[in-house]
Amino acid sequence: MKPIAKDVIDKVLADKDIVDIGKATIRQCVNVAQELEQISGEKFMHLEFGIPGLDACEVGIQAQKMALDEGVASAYPPASGVETLKQWGSKFIKAFINADVKAEGIIPTVGSMQGCYNLLLECSQLKKGKNVILYFNPGFPSHYLQAKVLGLESRSFDMHDFRGEKLRGKLEEMLSDGRVCALLYSNPNNPSWCCLSDDELRIVGEMCEKHDVIALEDMAYLCMDFRKDLSHPFRAPFQPTVAHYTDNYVMMISASKIFSYAGERVAIVAISDKLFHRFYPDLQERYGIGKFGDNFCLTYLYVNSSGCSHSAQCALASMFKASLEGKYDFVGTVKEYGMRARRAKDIFMKHHFHLVYEKDQDGEIGDGFFFTVAYDDLNCTSLILNMMRCGISTITLTSARSESVGLRVCMSMLNSEADFQTLDDRLATFEGVMEREYHDEYIRAIL
Repeated sequence: MKPIAKDVIDKVLADKDIVDIGKATIRQCVNVAQELEQISGEKFMHLEFGIPGLDACEVGIQAQKMALDEGVASAYPPASGVETLKQWGSKFIKAFINADVKAEGIIPTVGSMQGCYNLLLECSQLKKGKNVILYFNPGFPSHYLQAKVLGLESRSFDMHDFRGEKLRGKLEEMLSDGRVCALLYSNPNNPSWCCLSDDELRIVGEMCEKHDVIALEDMAYLCMDFRKDLSHPFRAPFQPTVAHYTDNYVMMISASKIFSYAGERVAIVAISDKLFHRFYPDLQERYGIGKFGDNFCLTYLYVNSSGCSHSAQCALASMFKASLEGKYDFVGTVKEYGMRARRAKDIFMKHHFHLVYEKDQDGEIGDGFFFTVAYDDLNCTSLILNMMRCGISTITLTSARSESVGLRVCMSMLNSEADFQTLDDRLATFEGVMEREYHDEYIRAIL
């Protein structure tokens, strides 16, 4: 592929009202890449968009078809979810996370995006003056945007700098003024793929108890730390969770990645038994319903979407059931991403990139859905712009609020031998562009 001229990309960015591509959202980067595909006639490598790169779980497809054939499309689903999903969701959590959440606390949402959005809103209204969200950086860019859309104040810190026991002191600093209502993180982390340990989650849980903060635990990549075998239901080791150390938690578990079921936009939130029934006077005053769990489904979700697709709930129930009965190995299926990551990392290293997040505390970072790279001393904006010139679309770590410079690389669209070859070729083109431009700058500097 011949590199795209800088002025062509500059025009596209101007037309799309993007001042700095280094701060652009995932969807903005996708739109820019698609426009450049039309202009250049070349198919881009889409390493920015975390869509599943595997076929949807057949168990879910067949169950959803059956549900539609049985007529569920004409019936509104229950506000708190289909009972079979609630029951199997509770059992699934026990099987793979070893946490006990009653079926009443399993609430389906239109993807974890909807779940998180409404949880942020509810947590911010539990008590007057306690409405700040704490983020563990780096993070999923859309999570930050949700708080911005809701008009919520937020604060954050880069978890890379506060691993292990250091996390306790940092959380005490961030929570001590009593204004934080909830803290939000993903585990494994998007984008760094670092994983919070049980010891760190114990610290998070203890601090949530001390400061009456709710932990919002995004498990989009459940059991995808492939350094351990988390594939066996009801058998250790299990997916680590803060649920073992506090009752102030809500888990978010999406079908999008673990079952490659993103198109149907279905997930669950799992509200702890104690939090589900906790009474908040401010909620009672505002909505006439005081309990956290009832408010979540009967107030927030109701006005937001009046529930989640009836047939998709049936699909998710069947996928949970098949997984915990050992009939569908979702962990074994998504291990493909780890194999892709190992190979893609080798290609990036061949072309003189380096990993940004390469250590997970004292060990090597795992291979999974994402990894992070940087090149020489290029800043985020220069790096992503020059990658786009060579037909590779990513997002910057700036958009994930990382204090490090680099890019997030997603494995989902590296589906074939041809894709890896194209990646190799385009990174070679990128290297050539860098060498020529550095040479030209050097010549200009000495003349």
